[in-house]
Amino acid sequence: MSKVLIPLANGFEDVEAITVVDVLRRGGVEVVTASVGDEVSVLSAHGVEVKADALFGAVAEGDFDAIVLPGGGEGTENLRQCAPLVQRLRRQHDEGRLICAICAAPLVLVDAGVADAGLQMTCYPSMMMELDRPYTNVPVVEDGTLITGQAPGSAMLFALVVLKALRGEAVARKVARGMVSDVLG
Repeated sequence: MSKVLIPLANGFEDVEAITVVDVLRRGGVEVVTASVGDEVSVLSAHGVEVKADALFGAVAEGDFDAIVLPGGGEGTENLRQCAPLVQRLRRQHDEGRLICAICAAPLVLVDAGVADAGLQMTCYPSMMMELDRPYTNVPVVEDGTLITGQAPGSAMLFALVVLKALRGEAVARKVARGMVSDVLG
């Protein structure tokens, strides 16, 4: 079974985090949400309190097939400030494992040095100048072991592309059909 870590910071974008958790779990992926703060309770950008599965420090050393970062302005800034997360992302990169980020969160990947300069990426349009690398103005970009998504509106497609990378196209299409979603075409 594939295993995914989703770090949550206060101010995370609700739909980007919850959609990914939902889609991946429907697809048979073990998902661990981890608060990068001092408490398992995390407050979303829109005031929804979510109880993470664990504190980041308690699970950071585990083996994960993918790490997925939800965006949100404040959430991304809080992820950027989390030195243990930056270290864990570098380990994930060094191991050649999947790293995914949506909205403003691709900036965390750039800060951590895990988004190689030649890779194509997307992000929230107002963040593209901060990427300081090639930017593609599309909902989702998959390049090597990096998957990036543009915004809350692309959260479903982003989640399904991550699922496809982990479990294959047949599983991703089955989940999409079950959710009556045609985003995979």
